[in-house]
Amino acid sequence: MPESELITDQDRLHLRRALELAERGRGRVSPNPLVGSVLARAGEIIGEGHHAELGGPHAEVAAIADCRRRGADPSGATMYVTLEPCAHHGRQPPCTEAIVAAGIARVVVASDDPSEKANGRGPGVLRDEGIAVELAEGAEAAAARRLNQAFRKHARTGRPLVVFKSALSLDGKVATAAGESKWISGAQSRALVHRWRADLDAVVVGVETALADDPLLTARDVEAPVGQAPRQPVRVVFDSQARLPIDSALVGSIDQARLVVVAGSDAPAARTAALQDAGAELIVVDGTGTAQVPAALAELGRREIASVLLEGGPTLAGSFHDAGEVDELRLFIAPIVLGGVGDRAPIEGEGATGIDEAQRALAVDWDRIGDDLLVTARLREW
Repeated sequence: MPESELITDQDRLHLRRALELAERGRGRVSPNPLVGSVLARAGEIIGEGHHAELGGPHAEVAAIADCRRRGADPSGATMYVTLEPCAHHGRQPPCTEAIVAAGIARVVVASDDPSEKANGRGPGVLRDEGIAVELAEGAEAAAARRLNQAFRKHARTGRPLVVFKSALSLDGKVATAAGESKWISGAQSRALVHRWRADLDAVVVGVETALADDPLLTARDVEAPVGQAPRQPVRVVFDSQARLPIDSALVGSIDQARLVVVAGSDAPAARTAALQDAGAELIVVDGTGTAQVPAALAELGRREIASVLLEGGPTLAGSFHDAGEVDELRLFIAPIVLGGVGDRAPIEGEGATGIDEAQRALAVDWDRIGDDLLVTARLREW
């Protein structure tokens, strides 16, 4: 979308504020997108809003309501919104109806909505009603698209965004030859992972990790809105033969968070039945390893899971990578050196046969987290 020549520096300032507001819905609105909105007149903000919870008012409606709570009149104002306003009925009425009814004169949109129900319809409806619609580009538009990578991939492919997380030593190892990996990263890094679990829709591990560590995979010691418990991710275990024990921590905590087991079609019926009787959800897909990944992700997508945190281990990570389904890497590099020929790398599988076949990141960022270095690499842009 070419940017309108009418976008001003003041417009960009208000869009950046709308992006800040959108972040407030993180971990609360999926599979809906994160959206923020600002109403302004003569450069002054007269209303703000964001999509705060799934099924609740959209950002545009929230901004109009905030404007009126302040005693201001939204008619004739400019609305800034991080995603094109919807023109269809869903969990809420169309935002275009609220914008028209409020008498808003101009709408500045940071990014498109690629879902089939939207895809430009909202701006078209507003223009038909005589409302000026400006489409931003540049830094604010790029930030708006990055904000909703999970929503955008889910809308375009039906599959969730896959974020792979791992902790490794300076020499690139995630475990010793004996399998010891606790704890490579520091306490602050581990706390951040719990925040990610609360923000994303699901956590994914392989059955070997589940058997070795007996993890809960819940989000713990995470701040939540006043009066609410932290949002818990769906726990997903790739377990071809349904070996996950009934007395495991994952099965024993189903009352705290959903558990999904991805099993092969040849898994013993008695084991799959026992897991289901215990409350686990079952996804049955043909094949093993890489062959299972696309079909399993498609089924998770159908269950409105738009993002997953892939936590382990190297074998499963290799299967996801070989299937072309890793969208982002988040790697904690700890200030230790393991050495040893039998130590494990974070991603196994077949991989590239030559350097020229290696996947190159689109963008790489890094942050200091305690004593660790967090490297974030975006592999795909949606």
